[in-house]
Amino acid sequence: MTAFALMILCGAGILVIALCGGSEYYTPFELLEPDHALISALRLRRIAGAFLIGAALASGGTACQAVLHNDLAEPYILGVSGGAGVGAAVIILLGLTSAGGPVLPLGAFAGAVAVLLLVLLPSRRGGSGTRILLSGVVAGSLCSSILMLLISIMGNTKLNSIVWWLLGNLEGQDMPLLLSAGSLILASFGVMWTLARETNALSAGADFAHGFGVSPGRVTMILLGCASLASAAAVSLGGIIGFVGLIVPHIARRIIGFEHRKLYPASFLLGGFFLVLCDLAARSVYREQELPAGVVTALLGGPFFLYLLYRRETSGGAE
Repeated sequence: MTAFALMILCGAGILVIALCGGSEYYTPFELLEPDHALISALRLRRIAGAFLIGAALASGGTACQAVLHNDLAEPYILGVSGGAGVGAAVIILLGLTSAGGPVLPLGAFAGAVAVLLLVLLPSRRGGSGTRILLSGVVAGSLCSSILMLLISIMGNTKLNSIVWWLLGNLEGQDMPLLLSAGSLILASFGVMWTLARETNALSAGADFAHGFGVSPGRVTMILLGCASLASAAAVSLGGIIGFVGLIVPHIARRIIGFEHRKLYPASFLLGGFFLVLCDLAARSVYREQELPAGVVTALLGGPFFLYLLYRRETSGGAE
């Protein structure tokens, strides 16, 4: 059995368990009954949202790590998710979400791109991947401060919902938003996957990419733009959920290898299944009060980030 077949088989099992599990357990046969039709629909929508968010963050993290030559890079650590959070919060504060459609994802994308451009400024002067990473951490902290400022001036009716949303809440997915954000995520992934050969060349270095007729600057901007758009759409769906784009690409490379024609779809699938599993844990561990999925990913991702940092230091700090 191939790695992809095994991955899909295990993922299908996770999806079934996530559909049945949660604060209340139902068998698959019970969920098919008319009396449980509403519960089934809500859980299916939630699982779809979690899968798309995880897939977007993981595939975006794969692209970031390849073009920046840094295995610690991902949308959350680079501050892109924080910028998307600020953009989405501004849209919510202005009451523009009533327009529906892609308004919220596009607002989040504007914030994500603004932060990405700010973070990439060191690279224009020959900055290393580590310097870009540190710029991302600072930008993320700045975005957190801006979000706290926005929250402090919001009315009570918006305060609770946006705080819960920012923690990574997957409850109550809005179908029009799910469709619009999902379309942007799939389109972004499609472009990244199309550029798999160019990503392989870039990951080997700019000189190697030039030798294969690849324009490093152009391809880097396209890949980072797609990663930002996918992350922004993910933020608009479920808030700021960190470390998925850090953990999953490393797992995918262990299973699939470094060839991006396989690595992109592997990260996409594994990211989706991973976040569905994290959301199931958030719904099941403390049944009296549901936990935000972002809390679960942070509890897993924080130690993983420190492990990778320690491993880089002990191996001489190679990028």
